[in-house]
Amino acid sequence: MTAGVFLAVLAAAFIHALWNALIKTGASKQSAMLILGVSQALSGACIAFWKGVPADAAWPWLVASGVIHMCYQLNLGYAYEHGDLSRVYPISRGTAPMIVLIVSSIFLADVLTDMEVAGVVVLGFGILMMVRGVFTGGESRKMLPFALGAAAATAGYSITDGMGARAAGDAVLYVGWLMMIAAVFYIPAAVAQKGTVLFRAPPKAWAMGTLAGALSCAGYAIAVWAMTVAPIALVAALRETSILFAVLIGWLVFGEKMTPGKALAATVIVAGVMLTRL
Repeated sequence: MTAGVFLAVLAAAFIHALWNALIKTGASKQSAMLILGVSQALSGACIAFWKGVPADAAWPWLVASGVIHMCYQLNLGYAYEHGDLSRVYPISRGTAPMIVLIVSSIFLADVLTDMEVAGVVVLGFGILMMVRGVFTGGESRKMLPFALGAAAATAGYSITDGMGARAAGDAVLYVGWLMMIAAVFYIPAAVAQKGTVLFRAPPKAWAMGTLAGALSCAGYAIAVWAMTVAPIALVAALRETSILFAVLIGWLVFGEKMTPGKALAATVIVAGVMLTRL
């Protein structure tokens, strides 16, 4: 992985943490996620108008990823209804690199060096340390199955989109169409569960959700592009530095408690990132 790709993935990680924070600020997390989906679809339509239609080989990946992203958004919205940003986010993101590493090393052609594998493992250990507080701090455990569901979906779309963007030959084009297809699956599913009341959000919620959607589209385009020029498992792992950004946002913006355990876990995460660069 070159320095340019490394910095681009770090930028994508910060953007991902930022749009999650915007979703967390809303009173109704499911409404915020629906507005996010609408905004993503509009951003994707603009990209599609500019870039055109992807190659036929990309369509199976796009449809599969659209379903997986629907599962991700549903689970993430429910998880944020029951937990803080600094707890839900690490759980929902933390398990994914381990799944991606195992699957990509078995089924895909990507080859990681011993040092890169060590970096992924250390990074994963730091993430597990980050979420330990949900078991020891008396926090709600209702969010756990939803956060873990979001983690499984994250692993699924990380692999699917890495392969799909390679088949499309253009990462930005692929992500643009993905944003539209994901909305086609997610919006009806969300309305079926919660009703049309999800659309009746205040103007501030629409503004925050629209901004979050635009940011998520931009950040994911960067990440998927990186997956076309670097090993998917490595990119997926490096993106998990977004956990560090999310914890800092939770502490500095939302006033969430910064415990010694969180600080130590953040240090381990940074160490994992450094190992992936050696």
